[in-house]
Amino acid sequence: MDNDSDFQIAPPIVDLPIETHDAGFYNGFSRAVTIPSKIIVSLIIMWAIFFPVSASESLGIANTTIISNFSGWYVYLIAVLMMVCIALALWPASGRLRIGAPDEKPEFSRFSWFAMLFGAGIGIGMLTYSTGEPLAHFANSPDIIRGAVEAQSAEAVRPAFIYTFLHWGFGAWCTYALVGLAIGYVSYRRDLPLTIRSSLAPLFGHRMSGMSGHVVDVVAVVATILGVSVTMGLGVEQFIAGLNRVGFGDWLITNEGSSSTAAIVAALVVLVGASTISALSGVGRGIKWLSNLNMGLSFALLALFLVAGSGIYGLTLLATGIWDYVITLPANSFTLFRDTGDAASAALVQWQLDWSVFYWAWWIAFAPFVGMFIARISRGRTIREYIIGVALVPSLMCFAWMAIAGGTAIDLELSGQAAGSIIGAGISDQLFATLAVLLSPDVAWLVSGLVVVLLMTYLITSADSAILIINTINGAGDDEGSRRYHILFWGAALAFMVGSMLILGGIEAIRVTMIIGALPFSFVVALMAVSIIKAIVYDLIRKRQGVPTTAAACEEWDGKVFKPE
Repeated sequence: MDNDSDFQIAPPIVDLPIETHDAGFYNGFSRAVTIPSKIIVSLIIMWAIFFPVSASESLGIANTTIISNFSGWYVYLIAVLMMVCIALALWPASGRLRIGAPDEKPEFSRFSWFAMLFGAGIGIGMLTYSTGEPLAHFANSPDIIRGAVEAQSAEAVRPAFIYTFLHWGFGAWCTYALVGLAIGYVSYRRDLPLTIRSSLAPLFGHRMSGMSGHVVDVVAVVATILGVSVTMGLGVEQFIAGLNRVGFGDWLITNEGSSSTAAIVAALVVLVGASTISALSGVGRGIKWLSNLNMGLSFALLALFLVAGSGIYGLTLLATGIWDYVITLPANSFTLFRDTGDAASAALVQWQLDWSVFYWAWWIAFAPFVGMFIARISRGRTIREYIIGVALVPSLMCFAWMAIAGGTAIDLELSGQAAGSIIGAGISDQLFATLAVLLSPDVAWLVSGLVVVLLMTYLITSADSAILIINTINGAGDDEGSRRYHILFWGAALAFMVGSMLILGGIEAIRVTMIIGALPFSFVVALMAVSIIKAIVYDLIRKRQGVPTTAAACEEWDGKVFKPE
């Protein structure tokens, strides 16, 4: 295209003013985002607390209607997000672009970057599902439902890990990568605020400064609260199961085997209270210290399973599982089960709703939190390095965890050593049940205590980070200023959200609420995918036309053909 063409693309938007209050309680915050977010979250909590019967009935109706109708949207959206990420990484021209100025170097070393990626969005779920999910698919999976393999047989193991890896692999991390890229690319190249609405500026321009941008950020805050609530709910249930295992008393568990109300309240007071104190202390002293502790304990636990557990079997499952996952990924990513009137098809639809749709909604709801975090630590990296690092490294870590810990649990069941004690335990207790079979009573007690500590630090870190990210969104991308009372509010909101839903209907109530709550943000994520494609394609055209693509270059531009150095 000729530089003098009438179709020359203008420089990108390099300012997106967002009105914030300059005094009082909301100093430094956008009241148009913060107040509606607080009202919506408060209404959800009050609905669950004061109208539990109505809430339970409404969630039941939603589970059978809304979620079923949108299951295809979630399945196909995640598949498209993976395709977009792969295309951007493999396309040579886009892969070479930097998330920042053309000559900018990464802020963190590659090792430190990988370490922080490990801590983003993995910990709690990985502890709960490292044994729980492979065991669940070992007992019931699409292959078992179709009659291709027998439940809890040696033949059911490989399919179990195909579906486990499907849920914890590229689908999750490409979602996070795309959200982080859409935010970081425009924030660091164009000096736009580090917040969700900025990612849509390439599509909608300065309209994102006003009401449209406020709505996007509100939706992101509510989705974050719901996504983190699921993670907290899973962690609290496993935390309570662990306390029961190490001898804190029978009052923690009801006769039906679920967590007691008193235990849920006590756990939330301790965990959310600690996370709030950590958030008040700031990133440097709170999150950083806990993240280092998390990593050390996590690798120690993985090493224990590798050495004392079925290490060779687990590594074999890891290798075969990765191969099976890669060759089945295209088909499984686009598979949407439909009820054709027979029992098998109905069971397949229900399985997909309970597992895949739940996960896709969870990752989407978690994406504002994890995406913002990844964007903050990835400045200066090329798009190719960024996508490969974000999608590949955490996925492989999740695979290793699932194969080694889950493989040990399955091996103990297949050999008869567990005698059904692991697979018969609740999902929150299966990791502890595996340790009880694998180790002597005294060693199992000690390791279970370490897992409880690890869970506690993961829970505190997740809640701590979520509160700070929410305040960053509410503060128009600024994480400075008056935050103390807002930190206290969001800490209390998380505690009440998790507590009310756990008491109302356990994890199922949180699961349904989150899948519905993630729906509005799923449309934002779809727009993010379109927006980042447009931003990158237009920047490549601008480079060819001699038009500036970064904020610094735009300041020097006089409207003529720009000659970059």
